Amino acid sequence: MKKTLLFLFSLFYSALLTPFCESKLFTLHSSFFTASAQNPYMPLWEFIPDGEPYVFEDPDCPGKYRVYVYGSHDNLRWMYCGRDQVVWSAPVDDLTNWRYDGLIFKVSEAPNGEKLNADGACDVLFAPDVAVKTGKDGRKTYYLYPNNQGGGRNTMIAKSDRPDGPFQVCNWSKEKPTETYGCLGFDPAVLIDDDGRVYGYWGFETSNCAELDPETMCSVKPGTKPVTDMVSGCRKEGVFRFFEASSIRKIEDKYVFIYSRTTFPGEFGLANGSNYTLAYAYSDKPMGPWTYGGTIIDARARETDEQGNVIASAMPGGNTHGSICKIGSQWYVFYHRQIGLDCYARQAMVAPIDVKVEKGKGGKVMISEAEYTSEGFLRDGLDPTVRQPAGLACWTTGPEKTREVYPKYVYSGSYIKPVYPDSASYQAPYNCKVPFAPVVNNTAGSIVGYKYMNMDKLSNCPAARLQLRAKPEGVSGRIKVMIDSPWKSRGGVEIGSFALTAAMPQTMTELTATVNIAGQKGKHALYFVFESDTKGKSLCEMYDFLFLAR
Repeated sequence: MKKTLLFLFSLFYSALLTPFCESKLFTLHSSFFTASAQNPYMPLWEFIPDGEPYVFEDPDCPGKYRVYVYGSHDNLRWMYCGRDQVVWSAPVDDLTNWRYDGLIFKVSEAPNGEKLNADGACDVLFAPDVAVKTGKDGRKTYYLYPNNQGGGRNTMIAKSDRPDGPFQVCNWSKEKPTETYGCLGFDPAVLIDDDGRVYGYWGFETSNCAELDPETMCSVKPGTKPVTDMVSGCRKEGVFRFFEASSIRKIEDKYVFIYSRTTFPGEFGLANGSNYTLAYAYSDKPMGPWTYGGTIIDARARETDEQGNVIASAMPGGNTHGSICKIGSQWYVFYHRQIGLDCYARQAMVAPIDVKVEKGKGGKVMISEAEYTSEGFLRDGLDPTVRQPAGLACWTTGPEKTREVYPKYVYSGSYIKPVYPDSASYQAPYNCKVPFAPVVNNTAGSIVGYKYMNMDKLSNCPAARLQLRAKPEGVSGRIKVMIDSPWKSRGGVEIGSFALTAAMPQTMTELTATVNIAGQKGKHALYFVFESDTKGKSLCEMYDFLFLAR
């Protein structure tokens, strides 16, 4: 019933919004009415970091399964996260069709009606986790650990009989009515093992775990004790270098602990250490001892420059949180990226990975390191004949390195500008997808890249036109279009260019270039390289692009 109502609301708002959207400066393309599967895989106006993915049965379609992503919600804009949590989901057999399933949790009052905050505001909620418990009668109870940041409530747990909520708090303290009881702290993660035993994991810079009481699902099991320093923290000796973002999975007979790791200065060829990487450890037992496995994803998007030096081709710092999930026969890592001028606009990202397990005592778990791309679930690459929003860029660099002045970032060149939803966006999420998240500050020496485009879509078209919708900003220059690399010296091929003049109107303009794509088949990276004699000033804002057959 809940999903039927959401669908009807979606149709209603879609009808209302269509005239509004078509009256805007940007004309809608028919492809914008289809759902997303690229990176980010949610609408570009949505900010769901800390994603924990799970495959659960669809309560409205028994026998059908969906992947649900639970995360925090970066809608406060001036600090991390928000005062509510929502969920998005997609059918396991159609990962291009992501659906907003609505608000699942927020809390502002104790059961006695007492306000939790003097101003009546809801508590701020950080990175959550979800666990599902099946009763003897086969009924499922879903437990949400919302990572509440309110005083005395960071142990909060809520439950529902549906994976999409709503969830109700179930561990209020009898002695202190505005507080909750339990042992779980920062960034909680919970595993219900095959034998029904329950384990919890949490921590900031120090990792903790405990066996939980299956009756409360949040307190230490009587007769057991929590473990501190389960893996070595980022301020201690050891390769683990745990920072935060605990996540736990069981794969075959192995326990896999996924977390945010602080890299060593100089590790991977980058001078500064960063906790923008997801790493993993594995064990034969749920509470260790653990063996370090390696990096699953580095959201700095490590690449090499023209001289062969390792660089960060995306934001060079930030935080990360996520996990892994097997959907069908394919494993994926779910994580987030940061865009904009600070740390508070984080978007849900995904990448395919390979996972191999050596069963038996002492067996290894091998997880491949994922590549940071624009593809998401589109493993064959983005379709160049479909208009692609500029905000899908996975490479944004300037003539100089980006500087971090926490929590701000100072760019010498291109970056993705966050744009936030209007009140109706959640009901008709793809109707007004453009011009959200333009690429801005495109100064001389900037590079904006997309990995990868599926050029087989243009295989019968040796020459084509490339349309770029942009807003010139009064600077003369050229946008060089390259494939495979931004530099000819490293194998890049120039296929065309756009000319910009200082006299161009500073309004959205459709630029067109003839491009030579003869012989280009399969997947290729696409780059826009900005050139100008005027340094330090942006040539244009980028909104979207599209290849057209001549």
